[in-house]
Amino acid sequence: MMSSIRTSDCASNDRFGERGTVLVVVMWIALGLVSVALYFGHSMVFEYRAADNNAAGAEAAQAIEGARRYVSFVLANLEEPGKMPDIESYAYERVPVGSATFWLVGRRNEDERDDVPVFGLVDEAAKLNLNTATREMFEALPGMPIELAAAIVDWRDADGELTPDGAESETYLLRDQKYVCKDSNFETVEELRLLVAGEWDVLYGEDTNRNGVRDPNEDDGDETWPDDNRDGGLNPGVLEYVTVYSREPNKRDDGSDRININDATGQELGQLLEETFGQERANEIQSGVGPGGTDVRSVLEYYIHSGLTPEEFSEVYDALTVSDDDFVVGLVNVNTASAAVLACLPGIGEEYASQLVAYRRGKTAQDLDTVGWVTEVLDDESAIEAGPYLTTRTYQFAADVAAVGHLGRAFRRTLFIFDTSGEEPEVVYRRDQTRLGWPLGAGVRELYASIAEQRK
Repeated sequence: MMSSIRTSDCASNDRFGERGTVLVVVMWIALGLVSVALYFGHSMVFEYRAADNNAAGAEAAQAIEGARRYVSFVLANLEEPGKMPDIESYAYERVPVGSATFWLVGRRNEDERDDVPVFGLVDEAAKLNLNTATREMFEALPGMPIELAAAIVDWRDADGELTPDGAESETYLLRDQKYVCKDSNFETVEELRLLVAGEWDVLYGEDTNRNGVRDPNEDDGDETWPDDNRDGGLNPGVLEYVTVYSREPNKRDDGSDRININDATGQELGQLLEETFGQERANEIQSGVGPGGTDVRSVLEYYIHSGLTPEEFSEVYDALTVSDDDFVVGLVNVNTASAAVLACLPGIGEEYASQLVAYRRGKTAQDLDTVGWVTEVLDDESAIEAGPYLTTRTYQFAADVAAVGHLGRAFRRTLFIFDTSGEEPEVVYRRDQTRLGWPLGAGVRELYASIAEQRK
């Protein structure tokens, strides 16, 4: 009997052991399945996030294209050709495109804060043209090394003669990556990186994200990149002041030819004046300037010598020129150029530049319709010296488009240059600028961070 009980107990213990082993195996299998499920679930979360980010990237890219088409439409429907569009006439800040949003990164006026982003189109005629400005003009730019100013002239001129302090092919052939001096016009401002003294800190200054704003990392010394002098201001670098795109068609707004003031016969000019002001007044104007064939260097000089009133000058301004070329290249728009650019022009300098900027502040577009208004600030001699470099027109606009997808994800940024000097607006330059970093300021970033937090 005892033997039977012991045998039964052993069998029972064996069964319990088997069941325990099975339980352990089952638990391990369950743990494995849970681990696999968690792994795949985790992977799916990452896949979802990647797909969501890809979708946001596609949205941002399409917002960039939407902005391009929108700006082209705005420029094709300007009320006045050759004028900056009224800032109230188009959208430029937090513009929705489906689930995405875009901004046009602009530039501030000198009386605006330099730590708050400004939005809108940028006038390319408010800058010095690399292909027409003189060495002396370049040297007057803030932060411009003498060597770079001279190298610009050597790069664009057709000869191989070395300008003092400049650089020709013999200099560039000594570099690790050898190349020759172009000896032809600049096609983009980025070519400056190839030139002697065209270093990053010279071209970009402290404004490494090219938004014209003093961001926190651009005013903290050497704590974060870039290095800066922590002076509470912003050195925007040379690129802020130069372009290769400024040119205006030498035509009237209606497409007809302008009248060259220096025409040898002067018959067309005399006829224009007589039709506009009558015979007697036309004779008075002509006697002040002299007959055709005079050497008038600018329309502004003609205005000063002629004795035209500002109102009379406005009536004939669009019809006058001193050139027979199809396009006039490199004129600076005195209505939009910064004091730093205006100070580079002959006859103006730093003192007059600040006065011009102060005078035009608060004036209407009609008040600044012609270059004649600068005589309210400059004396006649200075105005005549500055005249060949000034205009009140612009036909090239920079649209620096920054965009994000839904919830502020997938930042993209592209710079477009639009040329309106032809029949239709044309994109003459396009460059991805996403690498430069966030240009919209802390406020926009914090806004999207708050939205994302609320959705958790």
